[in-house]
Amino acid sequence: MTSSRTPPPAAGFYSPTQMQPENSVGYLMRKVMTSIRTQADAQLASHDLTYAQWLPLFKISRCTTTTVASLARDLETDPASMTRALDRLEVKGLVTRERSTTDRRVVQLALTPEGEKVAAQVPPVLADVLNGHLSDFTHDEWQLLLSMLRRMLVNGKPPVPTSASSP
Repeated sequence: MTSSRTPPPAAGFYSPTQMQPENSVGYLMRKVMTSIRTQADAQLASHDLTYAQWLPLFKISRCTTTTVASLARDLETDPASMTRALDRLEVKGLVTRERSTTDRRVVQLALTPEGEKVAAQVPPVLADVLNGHLSDFTHDEWQLLLSMLRRMLVNGKPPVPTSASSP
């Protein structure tokens, strides 16, 4: 036995011969994310922040302890790119890095007081941009969309293998 659950049969909504970007869930989600990021970038430009900077700043503001490695993992970027973004945030006086005294490989991140002020600008902008994208949705449609996206995430996870029990 390789799995504790039998995966449901694949939905048959797409076929290789009829794949069109305008009907692809992945393509449309990427286009929506690009639109959200572009609008947020435009509004946060007045704070001299780019997406590569405001997203980690926002994430650090929401976490009690954050390391460079965990931040890169959470934001799905490589550690080198994350380090470059943090370098810029540090030069701007928004972030500090402190090497762990118990494990030199671990670098903890914290916002400076100015970083906290700037990070506080991100949630209102994101709320405004997201509300704009959802402007003609009803509350129930919004909740349904959230439910469906969560379900897609669950469906996208591979089944958890279990070891065969020995007699």
